[in-house]
Amino acid sequence: MYALIQNNEIVKVFANPEGFTLNGNQYSSQIFTLWSNEEKQEIGIYEIETDSSNFKDEAYYINTNEIFAFSNGKATRSWGNAFVKQLEDVNAVDQNGAPILQDGKQLVTKGLKSQKISISKQQAAGLLQSTDWYVTRKSDTGTAIPQAIQDFRTEVRSVSNQQETQINACSNVEQLKALYEYVGETNPTRPLAEYPKEVI
Repeated sequence: MYALIQNNEIVKVFANPEGFTLNGNQYSSQIFTLWSNEEKQEIGIYEIETDSSNFKDEAYYINTNEIFAFSNGKATRSWGNAFVKQLEDVNAVDQNGAPILQDGKQLVTKGLKSQKISISKQQAAGLLQSTDWYVTRKSDTGTAIPQAIQDFRTEVRSVSNQQETQINACSNVEQLKALYEYVGETNPTRPLAEYPKEVI
């Protein structure tokens, strides 16, 4: 990523190499790879240094827009302080603080906990779906469900409940995020309960 500097200000950011016209001269995109930094800087092209220390995981945080700056001969890209996303559900309100209704009911903005629990339940439903036919067959014909299948379905439901309990126990976003982070090199594991492998 490069910046075009004029009068000590960034006037254009090049996210990718591209041809451009400057002061009546046409420049090919190849200058970004073929020219040295000194050659590029002579026409005002500076490589942008990125400081991502404030950039947070977008699944859990709301990052500010990128901040581009030029100072002391350096072009930089950074972010302001990130904001944590809402952990709990909240009732939606308008700009005056009045409740927002949908079909006569209070509209609720789902927090991260509810979102994660919803994903967990979708995963459980997807795992159970492949063996639902055993349940249908038993209902229709009385044929017993194989023990291995029954055990699998029981474990899926157990893990779903365990994940929901673990998620609900989190009191801040960092705790929730940590549930999903794998640690260890040989056999990485995470605190959040894992679903069993699908049976065939």
